[in-house]
Amino acid sequence: MLVIHHRITVQPHWDAELELSFEARSKSRLRCFSRNGEDVGLFLERGQPALHDGECLQAEDGRIVRVLARAEPLLHVTCANPFELMRAAYHLGNRHVALQLGDGWLRLPDDYVLKAMLEQLGATVESVEAPYQPEQGAYGGGHHHSHAGDAEFSYAPRLHQFGARK
Repeated sequence: MLVIHHRITVQPHWDAELELSFEARSKSRLRCFSRNGEDVGLFLERGQPALHDGECLQAEDGRIVRVLARAEPLLHVTCANPFELMRAAYHLGNRHVALQLGDGWLRLPDDYVLKAMLEQLGATVESVEAPYQPEQGAYGGGHHHSHAGDAEFSYAPRLHQFGARK
């Protein structure tokens, strides 16, 4: 089994590739298979952002492994103007939907309820198969709420420090 504990900077050459969905790239513990069928165990540091397409990892045996974002069913959303696209993003954000943002478009996991809502808002919605890399969020890392002082959750906000704690 190829055992991986470390993320490293992007390398020009690699020994193996992992093609993973966004859900799989979001996990810190995962058993999967490389593109050539080798059994792989991921044991990454918890609380880190999802792996990105093209990111590199280093296995215990020194091999370099490149991550590939697997194409998955998505909704590709466009609108007649920037205001309508912003409105669509607002309503999706109210539902805590992770979005991939592009120049004049949004992408999100395929969901018939969200598709109907977007169409009702006047958006054009197409089903596509593409790699999915949503925005990481303002504070980075995974989705969590501050439990200041708890060792497992102790982190400083990356955008603002809201008031001083005594």
